Amino acid sequence: MNTSARRRLTAAVLTVLAVSSGATACSSGSGSSSAKDADSKTYTIWDPYPQFDKTSAWAKLLDGCGTKAGVKIKRTPFDTSDLTNKALLAAQQDNSADVLIVDNPVVSTLAEAGVLTSTDDNKLDVSKVSPNLLAAGQSGGKTYGTPIGANTLALYYNKAVLKKAGVDIASVRDWTSLTAALEKVKKAGKKGITFSAIGTEEGSFQFLPWFWGSGAKLTQLDSSEGVSALSLWKNWLDKGYAPNSVINNTQTTSWQEFASGDYAFAENGTWQLANAEKAGFEYGVIPVPGASGGEAAAPTGGEFVTIPVQSDTGRYATSQKLVSCLTSSQNLLATDTTLSYVAPTTEVQDEQVAANAELKPWVAAVKAAKGRTSDDLGTKYPKISEQMWKAVQSALSGSASPKDALGSAQSAVK
Repeated sequence: MNTSARRRLTAAVLTVLAVSSGATACSSGSGSSSAKDADSKTYTIWDPYPQFDKTSAWAKLLDGCGTKAGVKIKRTPFDTSDLTNKALLAAQQDNSADVLIVDNPVVSTLAEAGVLTSTDDNKLDVSKVSPNLLAAGQSGGKTYGTPIGANTLALYYNKAVLKKAGVDIASVRDWTSLTAALEKVKKAGKKGITFSAIGTEEGSFQFLPWFWGSGAKLTQLDSSEGVSALSLWKNWLDKGYAPNSVINNTQTTSWQEFASGDYAFAENGTWQLANAEKAGFEYGVIPVPGASGGEAAAPTGGEFVTIPVQSDTGRYATSQKLVSCLTSSQNLLATDTTLSYVAPTTEVQDEQVAANAELKPWVAAVKAAKGRTSDDLGTKYPKISEQMWKAVQSALSGSASPKDALGSAQSAVK
């Protein structure tokens, strides 16, 4: 690693806590953080799935891919944020894992710090991966790893509440028709829509479909389009279509509001599907609509399987075999079903829908989705996101107008 790369790595270690994920949180994991083993036939894999123990289908898949590649697997699971810290520190010590599975917004941070090899270096074939999902792992014109799956946001709706309000879900196609539906729901004595606008990455994650759905870009937070998106949310609160609790709602507490059965809509993700089945009422799912119609781009959650830089470059060939095995069409179907992810390839997405028709709107949402660090934003995204969630908080609380809040946000980013 040259001097400039080492400097980038040191800077990344100091700033990594600014990069956080907004999709789902994992429980704490434990295990040895030593990535190297005296046995050259043992390959190390670090992942953010501490919920899966050594008897799980996931652990057995890793072992199976190792057997196929002719090596033993030493797996260590970590909490998502802890994994990023460990990966950066291990790279400083030339002690990186052979295969590293990380939350997609972290890829650009690790890549710019010189921690990861690109697909040009490791010869990983990503030709079948949907370009919009692959973009989350791209930085400086290069691709670092491949997505193991994706989750994203859409709108759940309560069929009984909409029926009582006389709303045909087919009529909800854009912001105007959605707002009209919320008005009918309120008049019928029910509640409109709930979401998370908390002052963290979760708040930005939930605001992005509306921001992007307006036509706005993250490089210009205070554009007229961006202001229209924040004004939409503010208008919903002012008219009582959305509760004031959204200001403090996480995605979990927002879901709990929807699960009460009183709300017509909730913005949430694929990870709530199991809870939706237990809610006790009939529900449906539609993609978040764009301002003028169509499907808004929602941010992608999910992990990338990457190959870190090694001083012994001879290990890359086997690491590539392991990653190719983990992300093969045959293994993706079972893995993404376990993780409640939509697969990153059209081929496996079609298989998922054939096996479970309820995934159809989620596949549509993922096809329209976009990585938070896409557009080559890379490590610029965390700062932009922080100013975005601060602007949302400021506008919804009434301390600033949507225009002024986003104007201040844009100035802070500059």
